[in-house]
Parts: sequence; structure tokens; C-alpha cells
Amino acid sequence: MNELRHDVARIIAEKTMHVMDKQKLVREVAEFLVEENLTNDLDAIIREIMGYRAEHGHIEAVAISAHELSNVDLKDIQDILKQEYPDAKSFVIDTRIDPTVVGGVKIEMPGELLDLTLSNRLNVFKHLAAAGKE
Repeated sequence: MNELRHDVARIIAEKTMHVMDKQKLVREVAEFLVEENLTNDLDAIIREIMGYRAEHGHIEAVAISAHELSNVDLKDIQDILKQEYPDAKSFVIDTRIDPTVVGGVKIEMPGELLDLTLSNRLNVFKHLAAAGKE
């Protein structure tokens, strides 16, 4: 099934490469998955589609925070993505509110997670302190 899912993701990604309208993209992908009875594999297929699109310069990320992000925050996130993907043609940043994120933001990208949350920073500090490296 993984090979089929990979092939389906590649085909969808190729056919939607020109689509930058998120709503249209979601609608087209959903229609295809329903027609092909592949809705159970939706999360995995979407991750593969995002990875394929990223390989072709279209970077899609999800910024997860406890509160709504300001335009300045979104600009800072886009700047981080531009540094990470200097040859990218386009960037799409979706936001998601997660009250368990105490402070800061997590940025999910295809195959990557940048955790800039307060809890992650405290965990890093805790590990360094436990190792005697303050």
C-alpha cells in the first residue's frame, strides 16, 4: 500500500502543482481520494504531496501556537522558511491554535519540525543542566 500511496501522492502533486489556491487544491484532492476510495490514507497522502511540492519549490508549513499569530509573527516565520529553502518559488503558511503550546511556536514542514516553543526550550535547558553544561 505504501507504494500505491506514494504513486497516488506523486500523481496528485503533479496535477496540482499549478494550483496555489488552497481551497481549490483541497477540493481537487478530496474529490480524487473519494473517487478512488483512498480516504483512509488521507494524512499520509497529504504529507507525501507536501513533500513532493516542496521538492519542486512550493513550501507549505503549519505554524502551531497557543494564540493567533500576528502578521509580524507570520513574516518572521516566512523569513525562517526563506532561509531554510532559499530556492523556493512560493510559501504557504497555515496556522493552527493548540492551547497545549504554552508559548512560542512549532513549525511543521514536510519531513521537518522546528520547535520554538517555551516547553521545548525548557526541556533543552533541563537536559543541559542535568549534563552539567549550563
